[in-house]
Amino acid sequence: MQNQTADVSWNPDGVPVSDRFDDPYFSLEDGMEETRHVFLQGNQLPERFCDGFHIAELGFGTGLNFLTTLQVWQQAGVRGPLRFTSFEAFPMTGAEMARALAPFHVLGDLRDSLVDHWSVDGGAFSPVQNVSLEVVIGDARTSLPAWQGRANAWYLDGFSPAKNPELWSSALMDEVGRHTATGGTCATYSAAGGVRRSLDAAGFDVQRVPGFGRKRHMTIGTLRA
Repeated sequence: MQNQTADVSWNPDGVPVSDRFDDPYFSLEDGMEETRHVFLQGNQLPERFCDGFHIAELGFGTGLNFLTTLQVWQQAGVRGPLRFTSFEAFPMTGAEMARALAPFHVLGDLRDSLVDHWSVDGGAFSPVQNVSLEVVIGDARTSLPAWQGRANAWYLDGFSPAKNPELWSSALMDEVGRHTATGGTCATYSAAGGVRRSLDAAGFDVQRVPGFGRKRHMTIGTLRA
């Protein structure tokens, strides 16, 4: 697939919406709190943070998940590096990312550093000391199987399975399981039955737990030994 950038519009409240998938990039209620609830708490973070912890993500989007995680990592005072790898098919431009993140003043210099380093071509860079971010641009169905890493925690944050089914296929969830370290976890805002079944088949013990905001449920999983 030839690399393409995102098609973004903005709702009246300034929340970015994907025109391609007709879906907002983050919760209309509170994007940072959604990240904390779904992806941090869902992966038992910051409690599991340790030297060299590796997070992988499907769907980098605005970078809000990365920045919220980075802020919590710094607050936890963990020594040593954090690795964050994200797979993104349709990257935002730097200007779109800056606009999407502008309301999150609490992210301050972390937000500005990401925008300054950002490229629609992705790549690996270190926006702050001891933190390595790699954004792999392209179709995850091709790029994830070729990836050599194994994550301690997965953020499954593609657009809605009903609108972006390619990022939730059984084959791709199998690859998520194959690229998860022993004792690793995953979390997603989605509670769709098909997603839960695919994660179970990929080797995760799956639970449906309370979701964020208007979403009654979400899904978490721990890789079976």
